[in-house]
Amino acid sequence: MRLLITLVLMVIGASGMYVVAVVLPAVQAEFGVARGVASMPYTLSMIGFGIGGMLMGKLADRFGVMIPLLVGAVCLGLGFILASMAPNIIVFTLAHGLLIGLCGSSATFSPLIADTSLWFVRRRGIAVAVCASGNYLGGAIWPPIVQHFVDTVGWRQTYFGLGVVCFIVMGGLALLMRRRPPVAVAAAARNGVSLTSERPFGLPAGKAQLLLCVAGVACCVAMAMPQVHIVAYCGDLGYGAARGAQMLSLMLACGVVSRLISGLICDRIGGLRTLLLGSALQGIALLLFLPFDGLVSLYVISALFGLFQGGIVPSYAIIVREYFPASEAGGRVGAVIMCTMLGMALGGWMSGQIFDLTGSYHAAFINGILWNLLNFSICMFLLRRTLRNKNSGSGGLQAASA
Repeated sequence: MRLLITLVLMVIGASGMYVVAVVLPAVQAEFGVARGVASMPYTLSMIGFGIGGMLMGKLADRFGVMIPLLVGAVCLGLGFILASMAPNIIVFTLAHGLLIGLCGSSATFSPLIADTSLWFVRRRGIAVAVCASGNYLGGAIWPPIVQHFVDTVGWRQTYFGLGVVCFIVMGGLALLMRRRPPVAVAAAARNGVSLTSERPFGLPAGKAQLLLCVAGVACCVAMAMPQVHIVAYCGDLGYGAARGAQMLSLMLACGVVSRLISGLICDRIGGLRTLLLGSALQGIALLLFLPFDGLVSLYVISALFGLFQGGIVPSYAIIVREYFPASEAGGRVGAVIMCTMLGMALGGWMSGQIFDLTGSYHAAFINGILWNLLNFSICMFLLRRTLRNKNSGSGGLQAASA
């Protein structure tokens, strides 16, 4: 039941991440700004989302996850309402960065993933995957709904109504999350009880963390290109924003399936190998966007992109729980998730800037592919070190024992 409530909270919080991509063309037209400037609300919301995840995670460690969820409900609702009344792009951007990202949606990702990882042991991979799939489920649900209301009543009225719904539903569900994790698990985390190696991947903990953070930025710069700009891309190709919203919805719906399958895979082969697999497949999907831009082709590639990359971000949380001490899980998960959000923010902004400079998204797709290669290289490096340490007998206890 707790996992179900967590899933719904994830869906509500995901609105802060995905609806801005749907209203991007309308906002750009109303405020009369360039595509790169119109992408800034998404960029700042992702930066705020990442930083807020760390802050909300610490708040949850101290007072329980209910408190940050209540804060998030208030701020997410106010953020949408303020954005609906924005007189210019600056106010609209600040509402997304500070209220929707930093203090709103951030409460429904890293804190909930960390909380879920403390409630499950044997099936931690699939449990975290179910939790994280709410983010993509929200991405599948919100775009067509928001696009419908944008077309019928306008983006301002849509944002106002969304703010009211988020405040009421998220606030009510937060009250059901009062209970803390089981005493034995929480005590173990506080006391630093862990069966993992003190040198993750045979590296100093700080260096291992840094590599995971760089990998998180790289994979999500690549991931952001289709997710943020698919609606605008379809508009530029003459297919219309509604088609783009449908592709985004399809992409994220397939991402839900991908996350669940990846969770099952994580429980069998571990988080690092799952991350490597997802990185390779995401790169293939990005390559397919280059030669194919027909309407049917884009629907198919969007579905494949969702199926290939949906399990990437949850894999980082599993890797942290497998290779780092449990007492450090909350902070380290929050740090890596923050870097993935930074990557999403950077990728969304960078793709818009490249479009403004070149007049097309071709170079932006190539840029995403190069960042994806960086992520794949880091994953390969960490896996080779893990296998080398295992073969030499110096790798410590295996992650599955955590």
